[in-house]
Amino acid sequence: MVETIVENERMQHLFMVLQRKMLTELEGARTILEHPTTMGDSFELEWINWLKKYLPERYCIDKAQVIDSEGNLSQQIDIIIYDRQYTPFIFNDNGAIYVPAESVYAVFEVKPMLNKANMIYAAEKAESVRNLHRTSAPIIHAGGRFDAVAPKQIIAGILTYDCEWVEGLKDTFIKNLEALRNNQILNIGCSLKKGTFYMNSETDTIQVSSADESLVYFFLKLFKELQNVGTVPAMDINEYGKFLENFQ
Repeated sequence: MVETIVENERMQHLFMVLQRKMLTELEGARTILEHPTTMGDSFELEWINWLKKYLPERYCIDKAQVIDSEGNLSQQIDIIIYDRQYTPFIFNDNGAIYVPAESVYAVFEVKPMLNKANMIYAAEKAESVRNLHRTSAPIIHAGGRFDAVAPKQIIAGILTYDCEWVEGLKDTFIKNLEALRNNQILNIGCSLKKGTFYMNSETDTIQVSSADESLVYFFLKLFKELQNVGTVPAMDINEYGKFLENFQ
């Protein structure tokens, strides 16, 4: 029993150290910069760099738009977590990045403040991605062939520094979160100063962390969701190649 308690205390200590380190990294932009646009851009970059640092290298993270095989575009997305193994290309036009819809694991909107307007804005951004057409193709491997699989729902969320509601992530916030429907659902989000929320699809409940554990909780829940997605479907190259005159 004593050994178990010590081990628990050690893990709690390590998590708190990680929390403080991550919070310091992400708070830097807010304390140094004053112009809202500059601060917003820097905060997005801090989140992107943070996710690149802590998520496994299999995940690519960028600010981009999502494009599908029909030529449809999403809105500009602050943070996209996507795959490069089974979707072998992205379009980069002078720094403007376009990611194929099949490759997307998750999308996030970054805002200084968590409030109703920003939640709706993030939900509309998520919807613009989820409404895109996604293809799926068989995967050929050394042992044979995996059949094409149906794409899973894209994870969506919002990342903020603070929360407008004095009570934090409680009744008013939950009411606004539950009002989002269908392709506008936000699965997960982090308010650095107030906590992280997580929509548990297995139990159909909303879970909220304490402010002291916001980043670590967010990271663990996001990683769990990414694990549940597994690997994105392989894109059907023929569907993208159909726009070429002699592609067969």
